[in-house]
Amino acid sequence: MNIVEATTNYEKWLCKRLGPLIKADLEYKHTRMADNPFEFMRATFYRWMQLWFDQQSNLASAPPVLAVGDLHTDNFGTWRDIEARFVWGINDFDEAYRLAYTADLVRLAASVYLAITEGSGLIRMKDISYTVLTGYRDSLRRRGEPFVLAENNAHLRDLLLENLKAPEQFWQKLEEIPTLQEAVPPEADLAIKENLPKPGLRYRLSHRTAGLGSLGRRRYLALMKFWGSNAAREAKELTASACLWALENQQRGGPSLINYKKILDNAVRCPDPVLYVRDRWVVRRLSPDYVRLDLALVSTTDLERVLYDMGWETANVHLGSLDREGYASRKKVRDDLDNRGEDWLTDAANGMLDPTYEDFSEWQDDWNNREV
Repeated sequence: MNIVEATTNYEKWLCKRLGPLIKADLEYKHTRMADNPFEFMRATFYRWMQLWFDQQSNLASAPPVLAVGDLHTDNFGTWRDIEARFVWGINDFDEAYRLAYTADLVRLAASVYLAITEGSGLIRMKDISYTVLTGYRDSLRRRGEPFVLAENNAHLRDLLLENLKAPEQFWQKLEEIPTLQEAVPPEADLAIKENLPKPGLRYRLSHRTAGLGSLGRRRYLALMKFWGSNAAREAKELTASACLWALENQQRGGPSLINYKKILDNAVRCPDPVLYVRDRWVVRRLSPDYVRLDLALVSTTDLERVLYDMGWETANVHLGSLDREGYASRKKVRDDLDNRGEDWLTDAANGMLDPTYEDFSEWQDDWNNREV
């Protein structure tokens, strides 16, 4: 099954679970997939997992955790905690699944390499792997700690404050999205109503095109005025992880549970009080304060610390499932790490990048031929 066939197969699988996908968003996603290898990787987690199970059997059988699954550099960002402090960490758990702890680390290291090299930077996979693994090991040993950007973590705070969006431009962009004409699923509207800044507040609903991997699914923007200024909520549709699709294509089974709430509730985390999961919908606040780092623009001096922090935050999430029924113990993961030597992550990330580049080239050729 090549990348074009895999994409068609996966989207048919999604349709069976969700109903018709949004064609305009899928077309946009397919176009973005042909832009560059980093965008392609972000958009094709289903294919990544198919390759992972096929080609990395040794790593795929490592001790299991409740993993992020679709972990990459753009899935780290900021939010405000209950004390209105900035917090930084992993902020997307659509594809959470029971996987070997190695799965998240390999995908993270590969995404760092692509994010930086596509931005014309130069970095060795060996350096990425060493730094990410060091942060991961240290977090496991110390049982983790979230990144509250207050009196601690000034290095991250200063970098992220430089990326804050101008409120006027941020809200103008949302205000320009047309009002939705069709009815919203009742469960989505109810999830939004339960997460308003004030009960009974009136809002205008729109369809929002955002993200990359989840394009095609329903995503709604609720825009409102609250005390004379804008406020917004987004409701995004959830379904079973693409890991299940990859396993089914191997004639294997797996649970189809949505693990978004479970992974949030158990991770070492300073939570976003406005992030809310109800049934098959996740609702979050939209704000110009919610930003992420473009690693290609981070200085060499700062980059090492950021990659260490990404490794640490990955362990923060994994620690939520360690020592629980059905998952590995913290000791087992640490022992497995020690037994793998120094170069396993470098080799595995490079090993996953090779077929990713091949798939990207094949997709780009196919897409360009369609455009002619």
